[in-house]
Amino acid sequence: MQQGYQRKRRRPVAEINVVPYIDVMLVLLIIFMVTAPIVTQGVKVDLPQGEAESLPADSKPPVVASIDADGDYYLDIGSASSKEVLDLEEIAVRVSAIVQLEPERPVVVKADRSIPYERVIQLMVTLQKAGVPSVGLMTDSPEE
Repeated sequence: MQQGYQRKRRRPVAEINVVPYIDVMLVLLIIFMVTAPIVTQGVKVDLPQGEAESLPADSKPPVVASIDADGDYYLDIGSASSKEVLDLEEIAVRVSAIVQLEPERPVVVKADRSIPYERVIQLMVTLQKAGVPSVGLMTDSPEE
């Protein structure tokens, strides 16, 4: 007594379930909507952390724009260092020429801690207008 049990053959399903993909896309959309305003705010500046890393040994010597305790501006180009007081326009002209000749040369700001924040920002904006893509801030290493 053999029964004729026939198995029905199912066809393979050729559809893609897109519901998980829609969930992922909605989560990514929310993440990008939240982070977009945060990323676009502020001036791009390389701020040092607590213990800042020094410049790589193989990099060119940096151009140092300084502000002393009296609020006077100086520019140290490395080989042609001078102690003459400059105004912001002169710094902009000199730094612009350096950036055009050596665009990969780092530029840092060295300011006395008693200087008002506004003076440092004025110098950084002047350097940015002169064509410097990224401005670093010089710090002393923490005392231990």
